[in-house]
Amino acid sequence: MKRIMIIGSGGAGKSTLSRQLGDILNIPVYHLDAYYWKPGWISTSNDEWDNFQERLVLEESWIIDGNYGRTLDIRMTQADVIILLDFSRWITTYRVIKRRLIYHGKTRPDLNEDCPEILDFEFIKWVWNFKKTKIPGIMEKLMKYQDKKIIVLKSPKNVEKLIKQIKTIGVGYFREGEN
Repeated sequence: MKRIMIIGSGGAGKSTLSRQLGDILNIPVYHLDAYYWKPGWISTSNDEWDNFQERLVLEESWIIDGNYGRTLDIRMTQADVIILLDFSRWITTYRVIKRRLIYHGKTRPDLNEDCPEILDFEFIKWVWNFKKTKIPGIMEKLMKYQDKKIIVLKSPKNVEKLIKQIKTIGVGYFREGEN
């Protein structure tokens, strides 16, 4: 197990979990937002974005966090483990608002330079509706990847439990644990 992808709503803690797993497992971490958004919040073209991910997933080991629904299959095909953070809308919405306050006028560590934290109504709406509008499609897509280790975490406590188990049992948890 050397390739882990982490998906979920904004504010679910994908980047934090990625960093934690990267430290524990000594695997390189890639925050997709840091590669998609160029300085000044300029987006990457679809061709460039697809090519970047197609090259990235061929690396020997990685932890990749981020959704980018159009390109999920690129990562899912090569992943050994897929972790979905499926938290309540209250938790994720609270967290994106809190994050906005903490990083006011600054760039988060998981973003590219010159992309200061912003929060607009459309993003809050996307986060609020993620469970209703995005999770069903993600779950349907996951059904095509039953050969992968799929872990769905429903709360921050589940994340803490996973981290503790990996620290205790090691990478074998991914192979032996339940989906």
